[in-house]
Amino acid sequence: MRIEIDHSKRDVRHPEKAHRPDNPIQRKPSWIRVKAPTSPIYHETHKLMRDNGLVTVCEEAGCPNIGECWSQRHATMMIMGDTCTRACSFCNVRTGMPDSLDASEPARVADAVAKLGLRHVVITSVDRDDLDDGGARHFARVIAAVRDAAPDTTIEVLTPDFLRKPGSIEIVADARPDVFNHNLETVPRLYPTIRPGARYFQSLRLLQRVKEVDPSIFTKSGLMLGLGEARMEILQVMDDLRVADVDFITLGQYLQPTVKHAAVAEFVTPEAFEDYAAMARAKGFLLVSSTPLTRSSYHADADFAQLQAARAAILARAVA
Repeated sequence: MRIEIDHSKRDVRHPEKAHRPDNPIQRKPSWIRVKAPTSPIYHETHKLMRDNGLVTVCEEAGCPNIGECWSQRHATMMIMGDTCTRACSFCNVRTGMPDSLDASEPARVADAVAKLGLRHVVITSVDRDDLDDGGARHFARVIAAVRDAAPDTTIEVLTPDFLRKPGSIEIVADARPDVFNHNLETVPRLYPTIRPGARYFQSLRLLQRVKEVDPSIFTKSGLMLGLGEARMEILQVMDDLRVADVDFITLGQYLQPTVKHAAVAEFVTPEAFEDYAAMARAKGFLLVSSTPLTRSSYHADADFAQLQAARAAILARAVA
């Protein structure tokens, strides 16, 4: 059965941005250009997503790595619809009032995971400020469905901040995903313009709370660079994440989706990303991914294996 997603009610993708002045899109430097997808497996993955009526953040956010990832049958499932209640100035996901939750979605996600034969799956969502739990119980149902359909698949969630949704962090953590990811996205100074609906310390507290609920869950967070942040601000965010006992940090280049989105202030060089990676490793993260094309879910399956190996090495040294 093919399930179609109806976009007819949402002709304007970003109505809240329509009044903003245009920010011209700059030409990308050579180090962040990617090839158009041509692999037959890419098209097979695309068809499977459409046939199951699934939304992927790969498409919705315009990820530059979609060709590579889908050609390896890697896809990040975006649950709870394609419409977000937030209006972040960096994000290309549709904004507006979402539809009601689809009770069949957990089973459809689990079916796609099983058919793709995924070793590791990343499940993310739009923000659902309209729901009393921010969608936490739906996350838990999806995790349970994937566990039933594909018991050998490890599960990573990339959640909203659950701002003003008491108990929601615990609901998702109690479902025991293998990795709990929540992105800080940028430095605190830029939140009012880049992430106005969020609060920096709520996001930090979420990551810290996950570890309090279940220390065995790997925690992860990421930043976009090139929005006008200073080097010392990035290093301070790294310190804040380590205080919250976050295991894995990702750093990637912000790419402007449309002229109505926040402008790129700088294309950060590969050498600068390498420098940030060295600093992050020195601060004690179990794993660091820092390149211009790094995204939260990029190479997530291989990264999970490295996280497990890094933790095992630490435990082995502790008992030696």
